[in-house]
Amino acid sequence: MDVRRRQRGVRADSSGRTAEDAAASALAAEGWAVLGRRIRTPAGELDLVAERDGLLAFVEVKARPSLSEAAQSLGPRQRARLAAAAACWLAANPGHGGAGIRFDLLLVAADGTLRRIADAFREGDA
Repeated sequence: MDVRRRQRGVRADSSGRTAEDAAASALAAEGWAVLGRRIRTPAGELDLVAERDGLLAFVEVKARPSLSEAAQSLGPRQRARLAAAAACWLAANPGHGGAGIRFDLLLVAADGTLRRIADAFREGDA
């Protein structure tokens, strides 16, 4: 692996962690309990899992230069992977989501602007 590629990966990881920190803080400020961050499952990684009043949200965080670029960055294959990862998490963590389950998208622009799209997609929308 060349040095420039490795440096890009380090920057992307750092940017992702910063965006996830901001997202977790925003969710907590809205009364959500963040149950996990960067959760690895056999089907893939979940950025954030949060619950409020029995509603369970699997939150995908997307950081891009602009909110519109972030909004366009979640494709069908990734939605399917997130749904599979959520199913793995639910199997290992029964008892959550009594009031429902949804997939949220939390967008983070380079200037720090956040926007959450609640119920951004449904399982099977791919």
